Amino acid sequence: MKAGGRPVGFLQLYPSFSSLSLKPVWILYDLFVAPEARKSGVATKLLTRAQELAAETGASEVTLATAIDNKTAQYLYQRMGWNRDEDFYYYNLVI
Repeated sequence: MKAGGRPVGFLQLYPSFSSLSLKPVWILYDLFVAPEARKSGVATKLLTRAQELAAETGASEVTLATAIDNKTAQYLYQRMGWNRDEDFYYYNLVI
């Protein structure tokens, strides 16, 4: 996303597929807004566009993970209607 002709944020999505819903899903892997552009609606616009893309592609959901201490992002996601998963733990194996 640009403001004043220069980039101020981006969102990175990866396509995937749900074997339960038999529909595409999108994985939100990265969301970044330049410090000087934060609290100006950039993240909201990017997340709204991700939601539109998911609807356009017939996806069942957009999923993401965020740091436990990233309260700012959590507030934004919840304000926009995202639901925090309370049923599963996610694991990573670092190679």
